[in-house]
Amino acid sequence: MVSDRVPAVERVNRYPINRLSDQHETEVMAENNILRQLDSAAPKRHQLEQMQRFAGLGIGLSSVFAENLLSHPCITLRRQCQVHHDSEWYHLTPFTMFTVIYTLQRNQSPATLWKGIGSVFVVKGISLVSEAAISEFTPFPREVTRHTSLKKLGQHIILKGLTYLITTPFFAASLIETVQSEIASERPGVLDCVKEGFSRLCGFGVAQTTRLLPIWKLLIPSVMYGLGHYMIKSVAQYTMMTFLHNEMKEDSDRGDSEPVKSMYDRYFPELLATFSGSICADVMLYPLETVVHRLHVQGTRTIIDNTDIGLGVIPINTSYEGAIDCFKSILINEGMLGFYKGFGALVIQYTLHVVILKLTKFLFELLTDEFEPRADDSNRSDNRKINRTPVQ
Repeated sequence: MVSDRVPAVERVNRYPINRLSDQHETEVMAENNILRQLDSAAPKRHQLEQMQRFAGLGIGLSSVFAENLLSHPCITLRRQCQVHHDSEWYHLTPFTMFTVIYTLQRNQSPATLWKGIGSVFVVKGISLVSEAAISEFTPFPREVTRHTSLKKLGQHIILKGLTYLITTPFFAASLIETVQSEIASERPGVLDCVKEGFSRLCGFGVAQTTRLLPIWKLLIPSVMYGLGHYMIKSVAQYTMMTFLHNEMKEDSDRGDSEPVKSMYDRYFPELLATFSGSICADVMLYPLETVVHRLHVQGTRTIIDNTDIGLGVIPINTSYEGAIDCFKSILINEGMLGFYKGFGALVIQYTLHVVILKLTKFLFELLTDEFEPRADDSNRSDNRKINRTPVQ
């Protein structure tokens, strides 16, 4: 009788047990498929992060490089206007600069506005090497944060001041290369600013005139301008970065907009903050920059292009006794607007910067959409793959 009941139990329980085992096997297969998909997606995700990092770094470097190249003609025009003490046109707006630019390009070589660009990069290199060397042999830190103590912050400012002190003679030589006319002087070599800087520092090999100011009279206004520019730029840059990060955080908390893309969030705010810091420092210290440039050029027998009409050349014949005398002379003879000669070139310079920032933002958004798939799309693709898993 027992042997007759066992097959009956087996016949009743056979199909439910098979169905449960099949369902469990299907779930296991689906889980394995998901794990395989995640494992295969991990290297791809790592590759995407690497591509995003290199793409963002490339855009940032190309943006800075383009800004330096595109801004140099504006810097050349601005400096020529600043040291032209007898000019009739102050060029306070960019509209009066276009005629001068066209005339200079037509009557001289196309590269006339890029003169002295090699010496500018040489001076930047000397500044970086000097700063690194001083920081290596002293306890002065090269970088500071908001958590840095006041003592370290003061040491950092001293480090910057010593760097500007060392580069002042070479900056004076580079300044002359950027303002002197190419049709009235020979084209200098790349490292001539180094030789001329040492000559200006030691007093050898430089045409000694009664109007040439000794280098020690140039140190104080040059260091003051350099430190002032650095501090204003740093404060404005930090303020802009804080504002952008707080705004992005508030938008993310409110849920009013989509989360900020990682590439955009990582690189573009820093570029925008750098732009804001530079324009604030240049505008606020423009009068002091005019005074410093005139002191550096005085007595060097420099001949510049005539920035009034763009034709001909004029010599620099000033006789300032120092920074205070230069300030008084400009205020009396040229008026308050005399400190802002060539300001239109600065407007053109930062207009080009805005165009570069707009283009950089467009590239960031384009690369972000290309490299970072949306979460909804990835979830849909995973659901489609799971649904296509065969059920046995």
